[in-house]
Amino acid sequence: MSDHSPTLGPQDYAEPRCVLCGEPYGAAPTIKPIPQQRIVEKLDEYMSRRDYAGAERHLLYWLEEARLGGDQRGELLVRNELVGHYRKTGSRDKALSSADEALRLLRELDFEGTISSGTTYTNVATACNAFGENDRALALFEKARAVYEAAPQTRPDLLGGLYNNMGLTCAALGRYDQAFSLYDKAMAAMAKVPGGALEQAITCLNMANAVEARDGMEAGEGQIFDLLDRAQALLDDPAAPRDGYYAFVCEKCAPTFAYYGYFLAAEDLTKRAEELYERT
Repeated sequence: MSDHSPTLGPQDYAEPRCVLCGEPYGAAPTIKPIPQQRIVEKLDEYMSRRDYAGAERHLLYWLEEARLGGDQRGELLVRNELVGHYRKTGSRDKALSSADEALRLLRELDFEGTISSGTTYTNVATACNAFGENDRALALFEKARAVYEAAPQTRPDLLGGLYNNMGLTCAALGRYDQAFSLYDKAMAAMAKVPGGALEQAITCLNMANAVEARDGMEAGEGQIFDLLDRAQALLDDPAAPRDGYYAFVCEKCAPTFAYYGYFLAAEDLTKRAEELYERT
């Protein structure tokens, strides 16, 4: 058709497209969501093999994809996973930088006060506690608690994780009565969760550490050993799936058993973890 045709073609009415994003100039960009479930499942695969470098590459790739696709919800998910990843690998600056970005996204998405915000507050607070920023951690835990306890649909595993990690922060600040109250709440919440025995074992060991910090080893010995025996029984629970997470928990708990002289238990847990990592 000639350039002088009276018939309108797309060139006459369509806005020219941006060469970078492919959208018409002036048009609202189309959000291209990232596959959140697949990302989490693949991350679990990396962690089950203790492939921390692979896990980081995986998360950073999808972080960039979320940014390019304008998917702020997806970016929030990846930021939360990065906070946890960098906490586990001891990368303080990266963890706290990702934490600040996650909190920014909460505000921009207007998610504050939602279950998602409670999860993010808990995650960021746990990282702050791990790196010694306990006052900031406690303030964030309080925000998460307000959200979770006000929402009837909050899952018990979310509450259990919140109470346990908040208890750690209170113990670090010397607020032992509050810490033990939170640990009791964590135990009760995780009792309602299938496979929750692993989290209960971790809480028992946290309680043992708090008893020693409050009372000293000699005065608290009886209570400490009772808690260690309880934790050992929970880790032996046959209902707990013998998977990558079980290996991670065994590996995490073994040093505490060794610290209190439970050397055979520590050796057995380390062996279990290694066998599971080799299998996966």
